[in-house]
Amino acid sequence: MNIKSELQQLCGDTQNLRLNDVNIEPETIRAIMINEVVPSSPEEDFYGKPDSAYMSTTIPLFRKAGIEVGLVQDILNRGIYITNAVKTPKSEYAVSKESIENSLPYLGKELALFPNVKVIMLMGDVAKKAFNMISKKTTKKNAVPSISTYKLRNTEIIYKGIRIISSYIMTRQNILIEKSKFEMASEDIETMYRLIKCFD
Repeated sequence: MNIKSELQQLCGDTQNLRLNDVNIEPETIRAIMINEVVPSSPEEDFYGKPDSAYMSTTIPLFRKAGIEVGLVQDILNRGIYITNAVKTPKSEYAVSKESIENSLPYLGKELALFPNVKVIMLMGDVAKKAFNMISKKTTKKNAVPSISTYKLRNTEIIYKGIRIISSYIMTRQNILIEKSKFEMASEDIETMYRLIKCFD
């Protein structure tokens, strides 16, 4: 299945949105990592060029977690799909609530493409906000408590039978500098990987 083509069929007008142009067998995916927002250039996204900006921070996090990867395909081959909550590049420093809301229908349908997901990782506050908006529509309440990520890390959150892990944004260069966040994000990835290995 091509994710972009599938979402275009499901959602109609996707002209201004940046969707993942990647072929996947949805049944093989056990975990989804939701990053915050697409980069300004599609080449720098997870499924862009091999040495894209987003992969330059993602690969070190996986390696620190003890998962040997070199390309996004290696991550997919391990049953992990990465996407962005907001499908349009941000125009100012902060991601607006409106841009999160505009991307929600697409994110919701994208998540529903994968029938065997056991873990969803929310990489950063925008991902957490977007996921809570989705859960509010279906369950009338937030899936993830509105408290700091640091306090949430060791909380077992289950949403519709799926383990939710709240972590840190993985695509800003400063994640490689901020040692504590880098350590915590890689520990969270390690936890996610351990959980999905139980289902192999």
